[in-house]
Amino acid sequence: MPLEMTAPQTSRETKGNVLVVDDEADIREGLELLLTLEGYTVDLAQNGTEGLHKMETRGYDLVLLDLMMPDRSGMEVLEEVRGRDRETPIFMITAYGSVEAAVNALKLGANDYFSKPWDNEKLIIEIGRMIAGRRLEFENTHLKRALKQRYSFPNIIGKSERMVRMLDLVSQVSSSRSTILITGETGTGKELVAKAIHANSPRADHMFVAVNSGSLPQDLLESTLFGHVKGAFTSAIQSKKGYFEVADRGTIFFDEIGTIGPETQIKLLRVIQEKEFTALGATDPVKVDVRILAATNADLHELVKQGKFREDLYYRLNVINVALPALRERKEDIPLLVDHFFTYYCRENQKYLDSAGRSMLRFQPEAIQVLMEHNWPGNVRELENVVERAVVLTADASVPLDVLPDPLLQANGVRLHRGDGAPLGANASLFEIVNDFERRIIMERLEQCNWSQTDAAEGLSVPLSTLNQKIKRLDIKIRKKNEG
Repeated sequence: MPLEMTAPQTSRETKGNVLVVDDEADIREGLELLLTLEGYTVDLAQNGTEGLHKMETRGYDLVLLDLMMPDRSGMEVLEEVRGRDRETPIFMITAYGSVEAAVNALKLGANDYFSKPWDNEKLIIEIGRMIAGRRLEFENTHLKRALKQRYSFPNIIGKSERMVRMLDLVSQVSSSRSTILITGETGTGKELVAKAIHANSPRADHMFVAVNSGSLPQDLLESTLFGHVKGAFTSAIQSKKGYFEVADRGTIFFDEIGTIGPETQIKLLRVIQEKEFTALGATDPVKVDVRILAATNADLHELVKQGKFREDLYYRLNVINVALPALRERKEDIPLLVDHFFTYYCRENQKYLDSAGRSMLRFQPEAIQVLMEHNWPGNVRELENVVERAVVLTADASVPLDVLPDPLLQANGVRLHRGDGAPLGANASLFEIVNDFERRIIMERLEQCNWSQTDAAEGLSVPLSTLNQKIKRLDIKIRKKNEG
């Protein structure tokens, strides 16, 4: 049964787990002492059969395997291990120094070999180098898997017609080499879409480098993008690679591309056209293979008319335009987004989760009504903040209206705390009029029932919990029974 790459079972106090498989006791004991002194955890096996059993039951960072053993040869063990595990590094140990045996071992999948007697210092260096390289590969592999899973299309939430069309376009362009301009208001998820394009492209195994163009001064931006050589400017005490070189064979994403200055625009245009750049202070150009994704919430065409953005660069960037709709243009997606963020923040806060790990929280109808009527100037990011606040503040799985932030309520004409009997103003909203009517009906029924909430709930044909929520939301002050 093939084995997937498994994380080595190491603790923070050890450099790694090493298995020594050798039939000679003095060799096993000598290697155990040497490796233990160097900070490794060491397991021992006195023959091939025992070694195979240990490798089946535990993950190792590296295996030292003797070539000649009485029960099963190291070649047999190596061949069996490689039939199910291609990842664990294996160093062969031989007393004969046979070039032919070493070549055969390497062909079968050994990573290196050492002849008895070996140089302890060299052995330790090669073990450390191999384990460090394997760990880095393991971390990169799982980071890429996590990135692809997190930014895959199913995690871009929306079923509205505009979102479906946008996702169809993203699916088509991801596998291409074309430069893409992502446009949309602040908070619509432009960087999320850029990461999804990269994660679903042939470049997914290479770097995704995001550049926040608007947050860097122009002189620093140029050095950040193209790098510099030692002495290029006063503080350049050593050479440094720029983002373009780091992103070679991968993707570079420019957020708020409209904010970059004229000089940087010229150099960026050259990189797109010539696929090369020159670091600050250098004379020789560097060739790169980088896909460029850019995003803006500004009208670049208008900036071109104003002379603030180069026309030739604009047309180079705008090969394919992916336009993200504002949340107010796809309000039918709000319930889906709310459920998504509820589950995300309930997991983060470890509260209100069902047995399947999904959120049990739901907004009450009045709260959902406000969310659906709001204009959402901050788009999805604003909605996410509202849901996160609700997860933190709610005391019930049915999230009431008063958990919503006051600015959002006020923007939609909702004022919750007016006090008993306060008259409505001439400019009262429909929402306030409906709430005021509901409040008066509940108070009348409570008075008729001598302020018994149980009797009032029964008389109004609603669950007691629902009535109590409405009493709290409408700020009704409950009197004691028989209180005149």
